[in-house]
Amino acid sequence: MKIGVISDTHDNLPKIEKAVNFFNREKVDFVFHAGDFVAPFAIDKIKALSCDWAGVFGNNDGEKEGLRLKSEGRIKESPLRTELGGKSITLVHDINTIDIQKEKADLIIFGHTHKPEIIERPPKLIVNPGECSGWLSDKSTVAIVGLDNLKAVIIKI
Repeated sequence: MKIGVISDTHDNLPKIEKAVNFFNREKVDFVFHAGDFVAPFAIDKIKALSCDWAGVFGNNDGEKEGLRLKSEGRIKESPLRTELGGKSITLVHDINTIDIQKEKADLIIFGHTHKPEIIERPPKLIVNPGECSGWLSDKSTVAIVGLDNLKAVIIKI
């Protein structure tokens, strides 16, 4: 099973559209968004995904009720703990809000820092896709994670 990972879109609609098109071309089975959508209108672009998705609120998501409604309940408070493809997954915006050592997850996804990272701490994989928006680094990135082998790659879009 292949999942897409995105974070920190910060209302950059052209970059969101580019990321969604990339995930659709790659035929990912599910997408996780690690927060900082910002405004509800950004969800319209995300709804073009060919697969289902889920997300958590970030520190810049002030209009939470609008985001919750527009996403049809797919955006939730952090941490979001779920299972997919036989793997346990924890999704947060800020990694400092959980204890990585105690977290019972095969895959931990986070954002917030705007810096892409792949950290292998067997049996856990920790992934920050970086910032999709490109506002801070001028680099727009997302990640693809293979749940079968728990391997991730960062992709510049």
